[in-house]
Amino acid sequence: MSLLPLEDIPGPLPASTAGPAPAPFRLPSAARLATKVLTLLPLLLIAVWAAVDWRAMYDGTARLASADPWWLLAAFFFTCLGWGTAALVRQGAVPDRLPTGLLIASQFAAGAANHALPASIGAHAVTLRFLQGQGIPLPRATASLALYSLVRPIAKTLVLLVFLISFPEMLRFGQLAPRGWSLLLAVGGLATAVATATVLLAVVPRLRRPVLRCVRTALTDVRQLHTMPSRILALWGGAAAAPVLQATVIFAVGAALGMPLSWAQVVLAFLAASTAVGAVPAPGGIGPVDAATVFTMVAFGAPMDLATASVVGYRVLTVWVPLLPGALLLSALVHRKVL
Repeated sequence: MSLLPLEDIPGPLPASTAGPAPAPFRLPSAARLATKVLTLLPLLLIAVWAAVDWRAMYDGTARLASADPWWLLAAFFFTCLGWGTAALVRQGAVPDRLPTGLLIASQFAAGAANHALPASIGAHAVTLRFLQGQGIPLPRATASLALYSLVRPIAKTLVLLVFLISFPEMLRFGQLAPRGWSLLLAVGGLATAVATATVLLAVVPRLRRPVLRCVRTALTDVRQLHTMPSRILALWGGAAAAPVLQATVIFAVGAALGMPLSWAQVVLAFLAASTAVGAVPAPGGIGPVDAATVFTMVAFGAPMDLATASVVGYRVLTVWVPLLPGALLLSALVHRKVL
C-alpha cells in the first residue's frame, strides 16, 4: 500500500494561455513559386511591350476610331477564325484526339506568348506544355511542333504559287523581286543556318542523339497522320487557310479605311511579303513582315499612308486587342495546371 496521501495529489496542469505553438516557417516549394511567377509573367511582358510600342498602339487605335465599323467587325470575325485555324493545324499534327475547348483556349493563350518572344518560341512552349498535359510524351510532342513548323511555310508557298498562277498580271517582278545585296543576304543567311545545324549535329554527339530520335518519331507520326484523312485535311487545309485569313483581316481593315486594293491584291501582297521575310526572328513576325507588306501593297498602287494604317490596324486587332485576354487566359491555364 502507498504511504502518499491520495487526496493531496495535484490535479492536471493548467492549460497554457499562450495559445498553440506557431507552425515552423517554411519556404514555398519551387513548383508553387514557379507557378506564381509564370502566372504573372504574361502580364509583366504586356506592360513592358506597351511601354516600348505604345506609339503604334495609339496610332492604330486612333485610325480605327474613324474607320467603317462594319468592315472592322468583319476583320474581327476573320481574326477569330484565325485562332480556330491555328487549333485545327495543331490537331492535324497529332494523331491523338485533343479536347477541342482546351485546344482552342491554349492556342488563344499561345498567341499572347507568341507576340512576346521571337520565332514563335512562346507559342511553341505553350503548346508543348499543353500536349504534355494531355499525356503525349515529350518526343512525340516535339515532333508535332516540328511538323507544324514545317507544314506552314510549305502550305503558304503553295498558296502563293496558286495565286501567282491565278493572277499573273498582278505581280510586278521588277519591283518585288529581291536584288543585289538583299538576295545575297537571304541566300547567305539560309546557307549559314544549314551549315551551322550540320556542324553542330556532326561534332556534338549529345545533340545528335536526341535530334535523331526526334526525327524518327516525327517520321513515324507523319506516316500515321497521312493515313488519316481527317488529320490530312486539318493539317494541310488549316495551314493553307491561315495566311489567307490573315491577309483577309488586312483587306477588311484597309476597306474600312478606304484603301483601293482588291482582296486578291492584298492577299498576294501579304503572301509575298511574309514568305520573303517571315523567317526573320521577330516576335510574331512584327516588324519585318509589316514593313514588307506595306512595301508590297504600295507597289500594287495603295497610298503609303493607307497601306501603313491598314497594317497597323491589323496588328491592333490581331495583337493588341486579344493580348490582355490571352495573357489572362494563359495565367488561368497555368494556375489550373493545364499548362
